[in-house]
Amino acid sequence: MQSGRVISVNVSPGGLPKLPIERAWVGTLGVEGDAHNEPTVHGGPHRAVCLFGVEAIARVQAEGHPLGPGSVGENLTTEGIDWSDLPVGTRVRVGDTLLMELASPAMPCDTQRPNFNAGRINRISIKLFPSDSRMYARVLVEGEVKPGDRIELLAPAEDSNALTHRLLDRLDEAEQEANLRLWRAGRAAGHDVRILDDGDLSAAASPDLPGTMFNNCTGLRGLPQFLPMVLDHYRAAGVTGWLPTETPPWPDAAPDFTLAIMVTDPIEVPTASVDGVTIRALRPDEWAEWADICVRALALDAVGARPWLDPAEHLLASRGVHVVIAEEGGVAVGVGSLHVHKRAALLRSGMVVPQARGRGVQRALIAARARLAAQLGCDVITSQAPLDGFSERNLAAMGFARVWERPVYRFDP
Repeated sequence: MQSGRVISVNVSPGGLPKLPIERAWVGTLGVEGDAHNEPTVHGGPHRAVCLFGVEAIARVQAEGHPLGPGSVGENLTTEGIDWSDLPVGTRVRVGDTLLMELASPAMPCDTQRPNFNAGRINRISIKLFPSDSRMYARVLVEGEVKPGDRIELLAPAEDSNALTHRLLDRLDEAEQEANLRLWRAGRAAGHDVRILDDGDLSAAASPDLPGTMFNNCTGLRGLPQFLPMVLDHYRAAGVTGWLPTETPPWPDAAPDFTLAIMVTDPIEVPTASVDGVTIRALRPDEWAEWADICVRALALDAVGARPWLDPAEHLLASRGVHVVIAEEGGVAVGVGSLHVHKRAALLRSGMVVPQARGRGVQRALIAARARLAAQLGCDVITSQAPLDGFSERNLAAMGFARVWERPVYRFDP
């Protein structure tokens, strides 16, 4: 495969440009001495090192844009390699020890506008200029890097999870947006829901709505170094919180439960129906029916029903939230919601009342939402279910595959 060399090693205390240094140690969280003004957008183990080639820089400069090595935030300016032409998962050996893996394109942000005529930062977007994008890499083996080091490209490892993590980036973004819709709906209903929303990290803590719905977080897969921020958020609110993270949050931590991340293409989900049961889209002003079915299906008491009943009107009025309802003889027997964000669809709140269970209503609700996701232009549909439980088996029967397992830890301040 291709080879090249390091031209410049660049760091900054935050912001642009990143300036050249003589040498640096590269660890799993990035280049030693480097920092970001927006660390929840650019940092983390899956965006540890940013790579950009002088060939791409020269092509952009030739159009009159005043950028140079380090000015758009790359850590390693290189020669001989067009990074964004390479597949995710490609391994990168630098010098004697450092080994990395290409993780994802690095999309340009507004702080780079001074580097481009008329602020045209999309000139280095992989969507518009596939050969001229920067790329993020994760570190497989730590090591030192310096100008002049040889770069050797290697094929992806057979056990690489690079493509799965790329998919999880999309799914986590969709989950984060769905959670924010719910948490904001709870706050709009008058509850004390304290929301931390910082880049790719979000968390909610609610003293008056206990349980996982309003006391959890998203983003720790990509930003495990911000665990203390989430714990402080729970502590400040005095609540028990849940931590979905692949990294145990403290020594000897045991998961409270584990979720299966299930995925498929919406058009691959088979049709499913139940005699005598019809499924239709629920209007936002029918929010009380959705909440009632959820409460009945879960057999909740008055206190347990509050997280479902109170936010329902605001949640169903949120953009990107769609709900279907199953009815038998004019009586509602099941509901299911669908959250859509950037062509990714997330199944949530699939509920069937006890007297209608065991007849395939849940699978019919899954099929109906998959058809809706396809109509809305989604190319991936996902759901989370307790590992090896009934819900996961239903999803598997409808063509979903488990792509990841996510432990969830309980934190009691």
